[in-house]
Amino acid sequence: MNFIGEFIFTSYLHGTLITLIYLMEDLKYSNVHYQDYLGLNEILSAQHPRSSAIEGSPAHEEMLFIIVHQAYELWFKQIIHELESVRDMFRDQKVDERNINVSVHRLNRVKEIFQLLIQQISIMETMTPLDFLDFRNYLFPASGFQSFQFRKIENLLGLKSDQRIKLGGCPYTSVFKEKQADELIETDSGKSLFDYTEDWLERTPFLEMGNYKFLDHYQKSVQEMLNKEKEEINLSHFLTEDEKEMRLMMLGSTNTYFNAVFDMNIHLEKIKKGEVRLSYKASIAALLINLYRDEPILHQPFNYLTCLMDIDEMLTTWRFRHSQMVMRMLGNKIGTGGSSGYQYLRETTERHHIYRDLHGISTLMIPRSRLPQLPKTILKNLGFYFNSSH
Repeated sequence: MNFIGEFIFTSYLHGTLITLIYLMEDLKYSNVHYQDYLGLNEILSAQHPRSSAIEGSPAHEEMLFIIVHQAYELWFKQIIHELESVRDMFRDQKVDERNINVSVHRLNRVKEIFQLLIQQISIMETMTPLDFLDFRNYLFPASGFQSFQFRKIENLLGLKSDQRIKLGGCPYTSVFKEKQADELIETDSGKSLFDYTEDWLERTPFLEMGNYKFLDHYQKSVQEMLNKEKEEINLSHFLTEDEKEMRLMMLGSTNTYFNAVFDMNIHLEKIKKGEVRLSYKASIAALLINLYRDEPILHQPFNYLTCLMDIDEMLTTWRFRHSQMVMRMLGNKIGTGGSSGYQYLRETTERHHIYRDLHGISTLMIPRSRLPQLPKTILKNLGFYFNSSH
């Protein structure tokens, strides 16, 4: 065989070898079965009705009870996955603007998951109270209060231990094993998504720029708005004097709803009393973002804050629906974990709000027609202004 023939033959063998290597690599990554990839053998064999194991005669509805709660825990795992990623993107002193968009996308996913979890309650309610009693006595002392992942979600979002309603006077971590309790204490004492969001809001650059102070112009607009509304009430021909007096009292003044905005000391006093939690500067920044959300650079910050409020609302709705389901199933019976059942769940609905301060911004909103005119220099920054000649 001549030199050229040897070269062609060797290249052919070499090419065949490379092809085989690629095929083996492809097989390594593609040789997986649906059943194995999803771990279905483990998941589908993880339902063990205690009524069957103890009595030998399973209560039909216990399978539904187990599967619904297992589905909850799987979705809780996904929520934790999303919240931890968003929290980590807000750790730095300067948040990459591109990450705001990613955060909004992932928080919207969390919101959709919570909507699904609320809908799952309707599936649970296809089980009647009498059906539940067929196996309830096998659940003691297990309780949803012992869901480690749910407590972690609350901590990641920003619910602090001093805000929690205590069960039997004990800390909420007392029902968990040492490793899980330590992890919950760590997430509780560390910075949450609430804390990082507060830090991010405090760095908002548009509150004071040069001679412009947002709060001064906002206060002037609020006073003009209130004066106009008072004038319209007094000039009304359809209201009696008593009705006018009542409406004027309900309208209030800058010292009624707006005092904590215009006086930082009042805001700090409210924080001490537990009436608000968000810092003064962060609250003002959130107000500015809500008022000027139509400006291009504030679109995503507004969407981000809206996502947090949506999740807080979904979580509160889930708590409420859960409490209603418990009332429907148990009435005023004590919960399997030793809680007061419905009463405890109802109290968490009212008190375990995390982003209440962001919802409260609505109290301070004024019509677009009353918004203070922003200086051109700030409008340029808010509108991604650039010079086409550069």
